[in-house]
Amino acid sequence: MNTTSPDHPAFALDAYKIIAKGEYAYAVEGDRPQCPQCQGSGYARVNIDGVITMGRCRCMMLPDRIALFNKAGIPSRYANTTFVSFAQDKNGQLKDLDPAAIRALGHCSQFVDQYQTAVENKGMVLYGEVGRGKTHLMIAMLRELVFRHGVAVRFVEFARLLSMLKEGYSSGRSDAGILGELATVPVLAVDELGKGRLTDWELTIIDEVISRRYNAMGCTLATSNYTPGEPTGAAPPNLATSTQLNQTLGDRVGDRVYSRLVQLVDFVQVEGKDHRAIVSSSV
Repeated sequence: MNTTSPDHPAFALDAYKIIAKGEYAYAVEGDRPQCPQCQGSGYARVNIDGVITMGRCRCMMLPDRIALFNKAGIPSRYANTTFVSFAQDKNGQLKDLDPAAIRALGHCSQFVDQYQTAVENKGMVLYGEVGRGKTHLMIAMLRELVFRHGVAVRFVEFARLLSMLKEGYSSGRSDAGILGELATVPVLAVDELGKGRLTDWELTIIDEVISRRYNAMGCTLATSNYTPGEPTGAAPPNLATSTQLNQTLGDRVGDRVYSRLVQLVDFVQVEGKDHRAIVSSSV
């Protein structure tokens, strides 16, 4: 159930829940009494500077935010992903997190707290080794942005984005619709930035997404297994060796995109133990 409770009865602890349904996670509204102000119509009289007018009732805040969440594209695997579940296990016991992981959690929580008041909502790239909880933290931020602040967000895993574009091409559709949405959504979250073979076409897509976000001054979040840094010319990943992470993020996305990322985001390292290994060993 929801653990976020803005100052309105619509956000009581049991007001909504997140469920896994097919490929994506969805929010559903719980039972609640009829709003006494609008009598369930969704509209109420509002006094604005002495002028009485009809406006959307505040009781519709929750349904509106549920609709935003359900458009976000959050994978089902992360239906129960929150800041609390990053720090606590299913029994409510604190996990044995490294100080570095706690610092990353603090950065992400602070980002959400300051989102509405910040002069500029600079984005964030969470980077670190596999299994450190980068995607968990990013999705927890998205969930809080939606339900606390009513912000429209969009999550996309980079390899899945490429697949969606290819499916569109095969059906005779251009990529304008998908890329247009990614350019204009207030907060875009890209998982696994820098992953893939990085063909010329893939690099073109990365450039298109980041450049349009840059020009629109959109808030961009991302995760990456690659350390921030200018292109070095290091060899690309080789699955037969251990050289996969010798490249920098700049090597993976190109100097033009990396230069824009430096202006768009802050880089936050997520260190600590491999969360997946911990879960596997406890089963």
